[in-house]
Amino acid sequence: MIPRFIACLLILFLLPLFLLTSIYIICFDGKPVLFKQKRAGRCETFFYIYKFRTMKKSTPDIPTDKLKSNPFYFGGQILRKLSIDEIPQLLNIIKGEMKFIGPRPALHNQYNLIQRRLELNISSLYPGITGLAQINGRDKITEEEKIAFDKYYLDNKSIILDFKILLKTFTKVFSIKDIN
Repeated sequence: MIPRFIACLLILFLLPLFLLTSIYIICFDGKPVLFKQKRAGRCETFFYIYKFRTMKKSTPDIPTDKLKSNPFYFGGQILRKLSIDEIPQLLNIIKGEMKFIGPRPALHNQYNLIQRRLELNISSLYPGITGLAQINGRDKITEEEKIAFDKYYLDNKSIILDFKILLKTFTKVFSIKDIN
């Protein structure tokens, strides 16, 4: 209940940024502004995650590190590096599909990652906008390292750990490191 309330407040507070970003995307690559993608959720469910679209409309639905050419429209990379593209995930929190902190939801076609999370019971956690893997390398770490961070979080989950992750997330976002 509290995460949903906080997400509602953040949407209201970030509404000007939401509107400016939407106008920017329309000007440089047209509609749609939001991008939705099927992701693995909690307990073997799937849901659609919402993000601001940072890539051209024709970009295939695969992990970013597997793309062979630059998929971004003009300025899309900046939106992604500043994590502005993540703001619409507040809607996923309001819908009860995500939390602020937890393992990042795997793409629906990342079968190995989904399977390993099932085996280790990591899928019992709600996916999060940020988590240990994001503050410890984000796109620059291997799938096995992500799983290890997710397992650590499952085994050591606490308010103090969540607070540390949240603080480190802000420093990572402003340092613009470890993002493909």
